[in-house]
Amino acid sequence: MDWRTKLLNPSPKARQDYRSLATPVYRGSTVLFHEQSVVTDDWQQAEHGYSYGLYGTPTTLELAARIAELEGASETFIVPGGQAAIALIYFSYCQAGSHALVPHSAYGPNKAMAEGIMRGLNIEVEAYDPLIGAGIYGLIRENTSLIWCESPGSVTMEVQDVPAIVQAAHAHGVAVALDNTYAAGVMFDAFAHGVDISMQALTKYVGGHSDLLLGSVSARDKQAYDKLGPIYQQLGLAVSPDDCSLALRGLQTLAVRLEVLERNTLEIANWLADHPLVAQVLHPALPTCPGHAVWARDFSGSTSVFSFIFKETIAADRVVEFINQLQIFKIGMSWGGVNSLAVVYPDLQRPHHDYGGRIVRLNIGLEKVEDLTGDLAQAMATLS
Repeated sequence: MDWRTKLLNPSPKARQDYRSLATPVYRGSTVLFHEQSVVTDDWQQAEHGYSYGLYGTPTTLELAARIAELEGASETFIVPGGQAAIALIYFSYCQAGSHALVPHSAYGPNKAMAEGIMRGLNIEVEAYDPLIGAGIYGLIRENTSLIWCESPGSVTMEVQDVPAIVQAAHAHGVAVALDNTYAAGVMFDAFAHGVDISMQALTKYVGGHSDLLLGSVSARDKQAYDKLGPIYQQLGLAVSPDDCSLALRGLQTLAVRLEVLERNTLEIANWLADHPLVAQVLHPALPTCPGHAVWARDFSGSTSVFSFIFKETIAADRVVEFINQLQIFKIGMSWGGVNSLAVVYPDLQRPHHDYGGRIVRLNIGLEKVEDLTGDLAQAMATLS
């Protein structure tokens, strides 16, 4: 064999019995088959064997299997981010002429997709009150194909009565999808509460260090799996095995991070609740949060993100000043990582409620609580 050909020989030369605590990072697009008769282009790699890197390498499928095991799902798809997860669910369950329901408090890009791509495809996505509970029965139409839940809601943190919504939906044969990112797939058991599809932005708690973009879509049963799979294949939702490796590493410390994040966040939420400039704290574990009783019934804990509202005596421009005065808290849109973040929502829109640019969302990280409250106190002092 010529040396040039030897350079391209993919057969391994080293021993292959190496075992480690870390999942190997398998990079590759082309999958090699042992004979022509078994060549296939099949997205069901977990069942039928590897066919193409687009549908995942062993690193990707390992992450998918571990997420499915955590959530109690039938199967899980790993996708490039939370927004890709939302798109996969929409395209799997909605078609031209369909009607879907999404809470007013849902993640902003979900609602943007509803008003943009979905509307352009003649799919009507109707917004509903996140606290409607069993009352959603009256919004379901003959052509309703999907109901979204997100609990707690984005920014305003409303906790939804998911079991009541599921019961109403299933009475009409309608699927329910849940954005379960807040609960990291573990603080709220989506499938035990009847949800059909659970998604997460793994970017947040599973990644845990603000350095990757990934999402997951988990199916309750084979029916949901078969609905999602062909669309997953057609959309070409390839992910990086390197990012999957980081997420697998993040899973190893998820429990200890969530424990500290919950404790730190509760301390700071209670500190803010006692502050004279604060009108309301929107943290699911506090009675001041809409749907708190449902949270206490259905959730096993809380996590790191919550919001608070300044009193009406504090003008919107002063709230921006408060944000700019923070030193340890960084100004940023994401959450779930180890660093504390703060951001104001000057134009937040909710039906029948004007926050007047006075609502601030915090992500609490792993810094010392006394340092964080000190930072909040010094920034608050500029408003007095």
